[in-house]
Amino acid sequence: MKDYDVLIVGAGISGIGSACHLKMHCPQKSFKILESRSDIGGTWDLFQYPGIRSDSDMHTLGFSFKPWTDAKAIADGPSIKSYLKETADEYDLYPHIFFNHKVLDYSWSSVSKTWTVSLLEEGREKSLNCNFLMICSGYYNYEKGYTPQIAGIENFQGTLVHPQHWPKDLEIDNKKIVVIGSGATAMTIVPNVAQKASKVTMLQRSPTYVVARPDQDAIANFLRKWLPSKLAYSLTRLKNTWLQSFMYKRMRAKPEEAKRNLIGMTKAALNKEFDVKKHFTPSYYPWDQRLCLLPNGDLYESINQGRVDVITDTIDRVQETGILVSSGDFIEADIIVTATGLNMEFLGGASVSVDGQKLSMPKLVSYKGMMYAEVPNFIQTFGYINASWTLRADLTSEYACRLLNEMDKKGVKQCMPRIQKEDLDMSLEDWVQDFSAGYMQRTMHLMPKQGSRDPWRNTQNYMFDKKLIREAPLEDGSLLFEEIKPNLTVFAAPGDNDLESAA
Repeated sequence: MKDYDVLIVGAGISGIGSACHLKMHCPQKSFKILESRSDIGGTWDLFQYPGIRSDSDMHTLGFSFKPWTDAKAIADGPSIKSYLKETADEYDLYPHIFFNHKVLDYSWSSVSKTWTVSLLEEGREKSLNCNFLMICSGYYNYEKGYTPQIAGIENFQGTLVHPQHWPKDLEIDNKKIVVIGSGATAMTIVPNVAQKASKVTMLQRSPTYVVARPDQDAIANFLRKWLPSKLAYSLTRLKNTWLQSFMYKRMRAKPEEAKRNLIGMTKAALNKEFDVKKHFTPSYYPWDQRLCLLPNGDLYESINQGRVDVITDTIDRVQETGILVSSGDFIEADIIVTATGLNMEFLGGASVSVDGQKLSMPKLVSYKGMMYAEVPNFIQTFGYINASWTLRADLTSEYACRLLNEMDKKGVKQCMPRIQKEDLDMSLEDWVQDFSAGYMQRTMHLMPKQGSRDPWRNTQNYMFDKKLIREAPLEDGSLLFEEIKPNLTVFAAPGDNDLESAA
């Protein structure tokens, strides 16, 4: 017997969006949201470091159904969380949220056609049952960020901080601060703490591509003055998704040109004596990793004003009062910030079993980037690495609602992807391809696989996904609306030639 029709795991931007879609498109379904924290927001509730903001514009990071109406398109964390709270209020979601519920395990029964979700509620074990799961728990470990082995770090006598757990009472006024890292987090923290610190140094092992843009979208703000809010938002969203797609494709097609243009813009923004070749010229091509966005060129301004130094070097060792780098230079520090990245974590660290058999995540084969072969009534939201996360989250939620309504129409309690005979010769590849960011590469071997042809690809292409997910018929020969038992031999390791047994 089920407790709810649907359980949504996570009350961040994906989970709140999924719940709104359910309310709009499946009002007959009972649901709850399971959130491990004490408030909604996910990323925007967890991260509290100075300057925390989006690195995507809010006309695409915002929901398709709720206009973003603030003047700033590149928004700070508190503003994004306020937007989520406003959305939750508008759709009356708070009565549907169980806070402080940490999921431990998902278990499917083909007999009862239910998922049993085992969890901890403030230290007490309990379980809930549902027919359908929507996993919106993100892709990283909320408990612990990534910090590489740094020689001598235990000897440092100052304050050591990881951005994922920034102390609310950290005093930075007139302090010497070293921020280790060159990604979006480091480039957000550096110009913000530089406003109060006596000196800030961004210490990077290797450079990252950066691009400056205004934090306001002039066209969006103009349209909002003259058009109804929803129409202005829709037009801006269409403009920005098209522009993102166009620029991404152009940069991938002409990487040398893209590299020259990006570096040229950086040179034009910085003082002539600054060594752009050393500090802002990566060894890889644009979009092999995400570009770092600088709203209003704030990092450039901090460097030009002499408030920030950039050092590109490796760490020899940390000493009591600072960092000795391999060149022999010593960087004094009162505070060291290790902006060294995330620890990726699949499904929030929970395990999954089907009919008593625990599944191995790397052996799963992704269907349309959101479901998995032989796993019934299970949808996971994983956004884009080359565009705004919510673009795909919205598509995923829409698709889940279509599935639920189609199951009701057919009078069945189960739908499940299955690899058919015509796809047995496809190769299995990494879940995310052509993306060399360290946080992905460290854990790609723990991720599911994607196939070499549709519908088994995880395309990371919004324009294509709109057709594949929103417009294509649900019944494509691979998605089965039948109450049949999963064939668990599909979970054999790739290369074992066991795909045949799944057909």
